[in-house]
Amino acid sequence: MSTPPAQPSLKRRLIRQLVLLQVAIQLAVIGVLAASGQLIDFSSQENTIEILQEAVAREADGSLVMRPTERLVTLRRAEPRLWFSVRDRRGRQLVEGRIPPEFARIGDTLDQVRQARLGWNIGDAPRQAARMRWVDSPAGEVQILAGADSPITWRNLGLSMLLLLLKVVLPIMAITIAATLLATHFVVRRTLAGLDAAAARAGQIDAEQRGVRLPLSDVPGEVATLVAAFNDALQRLDDGHARHERFLADAAHELRTPLAILNTRLENLPDGTEKTRLLADAARLSVLAGQLLDLQRMKGRDERRQQVDLVDMAREVVAEMAPLALASGYDISFEPQAGRVEIDGDRDALARALTNLVRNAIDHAGGRGSVVVRVDATGDVDVIDDGPGIPPAQRLHIFKPFYRMHASGPGAGLGLSLVQEIVRLHGGEVSVHDGPGGGALFRMRLRPARAFGVVADGEASR
Repeated sequence: MSTPPAQPSLKRRLIRQLVLLQVAIQLAVIGVLAASGQLIDFSSQENTIEILQEAVAREADGSLVMRPTERLVTLRRAEPRLWFSVRDRRGRQLVEGRIPPEFARIGDTLDQVRQARLGWNIGDAPRQAARMRWVDSPAGEVQILAGADSPITWRNLGLSMLLLLLKVVLPIMAITIAATLLATHFVVRRTLAGLDAAAARAGQIDAEQRGVRLPLSDVPGEVATLVAAFNDALQRLDDGHARHERFLADAAHELRTPLAILNTRLENLPDGTEKTRLLADAARLSVLAGQLLDLQRMKGRDERRQQVDLVDMAREVVAEMAPLALASGYDISFEPQAGRVEIDGDRDALARALTNLVRNAIDHAGGRGSVVVRVDATGDVDVIDDGPGIPPAQRLHIFKPFYRMHASGPGAGLGLSLVQEIVRLHGGEVSVHDGPGGGALFRMRLRPARAFGVVADGEASR
């Protein structure tokens, strides 16, 4: 049976889609927050400090002055209420605009502080805020105190976005992906446990084990419909198989009556070559009908199982087949290796299997020599002939239904197939080997009923 192509894993597909969906949602939320200014300030006092830092300079007498840089001019135009204070370590100060009273008297109080944010906290009434930093400028180290916001530069925007990515976006995504991988793995595995049980049960279904259905417990609702449809298909197959078996059994049974009538009428014909040929053809039809009936009767039925003595069964078969063997030119003998060998099985079916092996030897051994039936203490039943044997290349095919080594030979090719089926249903196996004298040796290997399985001369023996 060819191996089906690998199918994409449902678990991997779910994990991939969940991760992509959550990442997309998080990026959208972060993008909205960033665009609304909740995560990034597009205008800030920091940028005002930088504009003032670039513009501050000194006069020849050492006083501080603001150069009219392009950015400062733009800031003054955009913020009419711009105010700031610039002072150095010597106390020289440059003030522009109206400084709020709360910041006007700070003076040198913050000289030992490198930077500070001044203003209101969350929960306080909104009021003026300010930013103070000591910076290196063209005029040397100065303290800048400013209160106005200004739009940030593209450089600062890029740095803010990078900081947001490193400090917020990537950690959140890493935690989300890790949690999704772990949670989805356990959730999906637990959810699909019912499907694993159904798949294991499906693997047990074969042609001889009917009535098996896939369990619906713990199967997700989305898949339960498929499992139920599969069970319905199995039910239809079982019904069709049962009808097929009933048809074959009924046909084989119904054939027995007209065949018996045909044999009776043939027996009343005058003796001659034509009568002999007709009787042989009728016998073949009777055997074929019996084989079909036995095959159907054996399948799935254990009520005929009992303790079977292989030695006694084989002795009866040899006695029944002796007239046919002698009439066909063979010496037939029975060689038991133990007094009693018991197995658990169907006596009639086992007798039919051994009869088919003996008949096969009579039909194909060339009409000369001997046929030996042997039962040993381990449960092996051998049928040995002195014919041409079975070529090794054909030993794999002779047990197939309707296979015949010679198209013109007797039989319908069901005898050995029936033997294999009967032995298999008894837990054994049938095989063919080279006989001791160059013919064929067919062996039915059956398992004895007990551990040592042999009763010889009325006593148990190992």
